[in-house]
Amino acid sequence: MTVTSTSIEIAAPERTIFAFAAATARWPLFLPHYRYVRVRERDGHRQIIEMAAWRDVFPLRWVAEQIDDPERPHIAFRHIAGPTRGMDVEWRFEPTGTGTRVTIEHRLTFAFPVAADWLGTHVVGEYFIAGVARRTLRGMKRIAEAAAGA
Repeated sequence: MTVTSTSIEIAAPERTIFAFAAATARWPLFLPHYRYVRVRERDGHRQIIEMAAWRDVFPLRWVAEQIDDPERPHIAFRHIAGPTRGMDVEWRFEPTGTGTRVTIEHRLTFAFPVAADWLGTHVVGEYFIAGVARRTLRGMKRIAEAAAGA
């Protein structure tokens, strides 16, 4: 299993950040590396979304189930279609003395046996997953801090 964890400190309350992070259908409005997010199905705090993003010149696309827990706050994704099918993604929000530490953790088990550890860690994990996650967190930092007046 490949586990990729990406974190950032944001000078804003966790609920402010959660509100932007849970609004995935709006991500292309403030996260330019997202080409589109389409809601296929919605039921309360659960939705099925089709997402597409850029990693440099590479177009990426996947379908995920998203479950929001505004009380914790916490967001969980399970990729249900696309090359990362079966990947679990967790957004954690931890208050700090100066704001919130936001961590996105991706957990993926590869179906192909040849060089899975190396490819999973260096190509899929570090280049694709962490690359998109870093841009996403930097964008969340920018808009959440602006909203919080930081």
